[in-house]
Amino acid sequence: MRFMQKQQPKIIFFDIDDTLYIKDERRIAESTRNALQMLKEQGIITAIATGRGPSVLPEAIKQLMAETGMELLVSINGQFVRYRGEALATFPLASSDIAETGKQMAALGIAYACVTEHEVYVSYETEALVSALSRLGVAYRIGLPEANEPVYQMLAFYPQSQDNVVETVLPASLKTVRWHEQGVDFLAADGSKARGIQAALDKLGLTMQDAMAFGDGLNDREMMQAVGFGVVMDNGHPELKALADYICPAVTEDGIYRGLQALGVIETAS
Repeated sequence: MRFMQKQQPKIIFFDIDDTLYIKDERRIAESTRNALQMLKEQGIITAIATGRGPSVLPEAIKQLMAETGMELLVSINGQFVRYRGEALATFPLASSDIAETGKQMAALGIAYACVTEHEVYVSYETEALVSALSRLGVAYRIGLPEANEPVYQMLAFYPQSQDNVVETVLPASLKTVRWHEQGVDFLAADGSKARGIQAALDKLGLTMQDAMAFGDGLNDREMMQAVGFGVVMDNGHPELKALADYICPAVTEDGIYRGLQALGVIETAS
């Protein structure tokens, strides 16, 4: 399917890790920078849709956002949306769910984290936690947030072999999304990047049919199903690739630039 045969997108949402950002090399491909500049020149809005919180965006992504005029950030898997520097929509977890989840993780001997707008707080360090967070280059603080500080998502650090036991003790109002062999997101059952994107589109007077999205991970599922056209990186999770309208080359193979060219969204350089 070629997107050029349909309407051009008015807005494109990009995941960060292993989509915009080559995570293991801590860099953004020059072709990706060029592609976003071309989109800007064409009047197509570009935005971030990430599982990361605002406080742990890579410096390279902050620079990219400034260079290309990205003013919209859908962060923490859609639970905290910022537009032009101001909070646009927020979906904090219930304090009762946070307390119960923390209690259950402590009983199982599993380290966990609370993600706020400004910090990632961790209960204590374990090898699993360090392995998962260091892979993303995420800074964290040992301790728990103040009682009145909104928590938008929790993380827990355990292997897949413990999935079943953890899911049996979690509050029914939460769901899990695995993003690392030792790392899992806990977020509201109705929470997703799609929910944050919808809030952003409402603000901008756009619809899901106006939107395209690029992603690679399991936390991109709802986003891919919701937007008008979903593009998955070739390095993406097999379950996500099954939902794609189009699969572009891998992040290390100029995937965003080549994908946008192939779909007719940006023109091939002569």
